Amino acid sequence: MNKDYFQIHMGKVTPEFASCWRCAGSFLNSRGDNRISWIKAELTPPFLEHLSFRIGNQLFFIRLVDVDQNADFPGTIDGLRMISEACGGFGCLMPMKSIAGAWEVVERGWGLVDITNYKTIDPIDKISDELVEMTKWEISDFAVQVVKNYIVKKLGYELMSSQSNPDVHPSIWFVGEGGPEFVIVNALLCNQDIKDLSYDLDVIAQQCSKVSSVGHLATVRLRNAEQIDNDATAVRPLVRGHAAYVEFTGLKSLAKN
Repeated sequence: MNKDYFQIHMGKVTPEFASCWRCAGSFLNSRGDNRISWIKAELTPPFLEHLSFRIGNQLFFIRLVDVDQNADFPGTIDGLRMISEACGGFGCLMPMKSIAGAWEVVERGWGLVDITNYKTIDPIDKISDELVEMTKWEISDFAVQVVKNYIVKKLGYELMSSQSNPDVHPSIWFVGEGGPEFVIVNALLCNQDIKDLSYDLDVIAQQCSKVSSVGHLATVRLRNAEQIDNDATAVRPLVRGHAAYVEFTGLKSLAKN
């Protein structure tokens, strides 16, 4: 399958949205009682979902909704459906209401409404003992998270945007020493060769040149923590919520390829 290279609509973070987003995240944290593993928990575009997390072996992707329709929230419900379906997770709406300048959660329980039937949803009820193999999108997101942490915590740079669609490049934009820089993230399982990946660096660079000519490759290798060796005939899949070994040695400048 050919990769897609296109501009993703970033969305605008208004003060109203930022305030609502913080309220919703704090509420979910309190409901999760330290059981939540956050996936998207920063105000970094694009916004297919506003918040997302894993609890147990299930994923939840959330779009905030102003029930009074006064605030401008980025993204669309179609974007929410796309990412939740691609990752094999639950797409949820979280109705919110502004009262005297403060946001409040409207629905009972976790405050979430399932987009498939518009009924309230309790994430704890969805957890099972099933071993769920990670989807291609989940694996890509895992790798992107590794690289984002490296850029922010190790290099000390500010993120501009990030996205985890494995069929879209680049994955990350950040502010480097001289301005914007982009990163193409390669997520590889232990039995994969980087030559197996199909994308055109020249096309990506040309698209990105409208903003910056400074680009990097970031290759993240992942394997199930129970994998004994790299024998391709006995590769264990990555399992959602289970340990994985990560190999990542940093960014490689495209100029050096």
